[in-house]
Amino acid sequence: MLQVALHAHRRIALPPETWVLVDAYRARLEFGDLTDPAGRERLADWLLARPKLRDLGLPPEDLRARVLAAPPTLGSALGVLLQGYAERFDKPRWGDKRPAYYRDVAAVLRLFPDAQFVHLVRDGRDCVASLQRMRWWKQGPLAAMATWVEAVDYGEHWRRTLGPGTWHEMRYETLVAEPERELRGLCAFLGEEYDDAMTAPDTVASVAVPSRKTWHTRTGGAMDSTRVSAYRTGLTAEELALLERVAGARLERRGYRLDGGGTVAPRLLADYAAVAARRRLAHRKQHALDLVRDRRAGAPVAARLTSAQLARPAGT
Repeated sequence: MLQVALHAHRRIALPPETWVLVDAYRARLEFGDLTDPAGRERLADWLLARPKLRDLGLPPEDLRARVLAAPPTLGSALGVLLQGYAERFDKPRWGDKRPAYYRDVAAVLRLFPDAQFVHLVRDGRDCVASLQRMRWWKQGPLAAMATWVEAVDYGEHWRRTLGPGTWHEMRYETLVAEPERELRGLCAFLGEEYDDAMTAPDTVASVAVPSRKTWHTRTGGAMDSTRVSAYRTGLTAEELALLERVAGARLERRGYRLDGGGTVAPRLLADYAAVAARRRLAHRKQHALDLVRDRRAGAPVAARLTSAQLARPAGT
């Protein structure tokens, strides 16, 4: 919904989820030196094999030409693809949306050092209920709970670390209740004038959200509060009690009132703790591998496309 609202702005284009930025960052050793045309060819081949990039609507020959002509850094090559999507709509500004970016903010900042982040927080109980309705979610309720806890914890870390000029947090429930006020605040953060079209994102939903993503059909309607507290019918009593036990303090800090009913079996608490610990360990390993790749790659990856990026030293 927020992606589509931003895409409705007359100056901003947000494509369907590309799933490519962080994946390319972690595959960068495969491409080699991008100052070498052969390295850019390898990158272009890799990108052309990514099925989600078809949603950008760029012909393959255009995609390849953009990558080959971009400044020789990975961030630049990825940026010109998103720039190409924005050009389809005669818009100067572009971005990308993926919920999983919460755990890869450092990687995105390496690619785009002047990036601005918008973090939308929703009641964790509704998030868990929503995830479990998704046909692609195969990890079960405990992993869904751990995902929300992670997203909130990472968000708090990056909000403190990056500050209000780079990190903007929004609350889903407030957004759907007072969309114009919240979107005006978002535009102020982005340094853009507010556009009335943002409060009617359904007018561009068919462009910004592929029709195959049937789980996002609600983006074709107006913003409303009908899905607030949907967890009351979407979670079992056992799931609700467990989630409020493991995430209750985080929910309350975000202004969500707990239902406070039900007991939790010690076995369930232990199962959740094991799932959450495995996920934290996997993230630490991934971030450690990122550092190893950084040392091996050596070359800068930051985009060299915007005036703010060009003002930075070339090696950063």
